[in-house]
Amino acid sequence: MDRVGRQSPTVSVVLPYKDTKGQEAVELYNKSEHTMLEWQEALTYDIMAVDDEGLWIHQKFGYSVPRRNGKSEMALARCIRGLKHGERILYTAHRASTAHSIWERLSRLCAKCDITIVSSFRAFGKEHLYTEDSVIEFRTRTSTGGLGEGYDLLIIDEAQEYTPEQETALKYVVTDSANPQTIMFGTPPTAISAGTVFPNFRKTVLQKDSYASGWAEWSVPEMSDVNDVDLWYETNPSLGTVLKERTIRSEIGDDKTDFNIQRLGLWIKYNQRSAISRNEWEALELPKLPKLTGQLFVGIKFGIDGENVALAVAARTADGKIFSEVVGCKPIRNGIQWIVQFLAQADYRKAVVDGKNGVDVLMDAAKAERIKRIETVNVSQIIKANSVFDMAMENGTFQHMKQSAVTQVVTNCERRKIGSNGGLGYKSMKDGADIALLDSMILATWICSETKAEKVKQHISY
Repeated sequence: MDRVGRQSPTVSVVLPYKDTKGQEAVELYNKSEHTMLEWQEALTYDIMAVDDEGLWIHQKFGYSVPRRNGKSEMALARCIRGLKHGERILYTAHRASTAHSIWERLSRLCAKCDITIVSSFRAFGKEHLYTEDSVIEFRTRTSTGGLGEGYDLLIIDEAQEYTPEQETALKYVVTDSANPQTIMFGTPPTAISAGTVFPNFRKTVLQKDSYASGWAEWSVPEMSDVNDVDLWYETNPSLGTVLKERTIRSEIGDDKTDFNIQRLGLWIKYNQRSAISRNEWEALELPKLPKLTGQLFVGIKFGIDGENVALAVAARTADGKIFSEVVGCKPIRNGIQWIVQFLAQADYRKAVVDGKNGVDVLMDAAKAERIKRIETVNVSQIIKANSVFDMAMENGTFQHMKQSAVTQVVTNCERRKIGSNGGLGYKSMKDGADIALLDSMILATWICSETKAEKVKQHISY
């Protein structure tokens, strides 16, 4: 017997039920040129489970399946059954091409299932199918799309791109229905995905904190070996049928994280809406310390919350770029002697310090030790420092070596306003991750870029 992928989800939350309208949906779908696979049938039954009054057990249902497994078939079956029973349906997608493709497929399915379409419109962005008493409209999601409309079923295709702004515009379109249902499906978000609704819904359902909601996914729990064929079968239910091993093997490349997300269904732990993505940060990472020229530049940041203080250094590299790394980040309550000692011993050219709690103490201590090459910075300089750092990242002139704590902070940050003139900096999105780590690197990078290069190259040590 030929090997096939796992037919049941690796992770799921399905509320108990005795009856389902899924069988009717599957039978309608199977009248077409296609036949549902075992896993697709089972998931359709779960999605369309009903209570004793015929109401949907799951008013909301989400599922995540790696690409090219046929994840849209359950939605199509649900739509066919809805058209057969007088429902008003809104099918939304992230891309116009996706919405149009589904319109084309559903048009063909209706013809095979003896569903009479009295009006069909194919113009991009305005596609629809009408029967005598049912309607399905296809839309590309926006922050206003769907407002004022009333539907029984809302479908969110490519749900990894579903944003809170879009949800605000769409979630009320089924409120007036006597038996509403919302279905979301897609893949886990990647580093460039904009949506947060899908992962937040998943988290809520898996924590059993949701009402009348269900979830199913095929996934690995952690970063895994991309060459592990057993994992391919564990996370791709259509492997061995419509999906082949050779197809997956051809997808393996240098980006192991992307393969884990899109082919093994991995839900990565870092926030996907971070202002700096993991891919961006890792693209600037060096495997070893580069050849440095000139003296060090030091950035010191006392955290906004008053808990920690971080110190980072930067220096020019032999190829004209700027390399930076964090030397330390310690609780302010432990004192600042370690910073004073560093400044007294390191071969640095200039140090800058920012923050509210602790700056004056540090400046007094530096004065007592006759440390003169240290300055405080003002708001306009902080704004400029962040701008310089952003540009250095953008044009690839900033470099760093992997520091796990820094990576955790950088890939879980978002923008914050600085001052009243449109300045932007960063703030942490994750508890326990101190943005002072990043801010100290920003300061060091900025002051290094602002200072003219020395004519005489010197050996760097710290």
